[in-house]
Amino acid sequence: VQLQASGGGLVQAGGSLKLSCEASGRTFTNWIMGWFRQAPGKEREFLARITWNLGTSNYADSVKGRFTISRDKAKNTVALHMDRLQFEDTAVYYCASMRPMSRSWNSWGQGTLVTVSS
Repeated sequence: VQLQASGGGLVQAGGSLKLSCEASGRTFTNWIMGWFRQAPGKEREFLARITWNLGTSNYADSVKGRFTISRDKAKNTVALHMDRLQFEDTAVYYCASMRPMSRSWNSWGQGTLVTVSS
């Protein structure tokens, strides 16, 4: 499985940004896809996940209502739309995948940097 994240950049506080993760290497039936982030000096933080088949999503409380995860089965992509960005959202953002019956995230993308200016 290969995951390629893109879409990071510099955005002003209050703005929006959309990240995309291109997944390849297999079909993703019954897989779960997710987004994480890691800010400088902090541990990696779970943000959101989505089931590939039904599109059922879950969010961390820190981003609920501001971030939206979605997937495009035809394009094999997973997106994270981020609204009302705050300085504290500055981090490297990673996409990840979890294969069926697994309890851990198995594959990770390379990360894309999001910088929010205050």
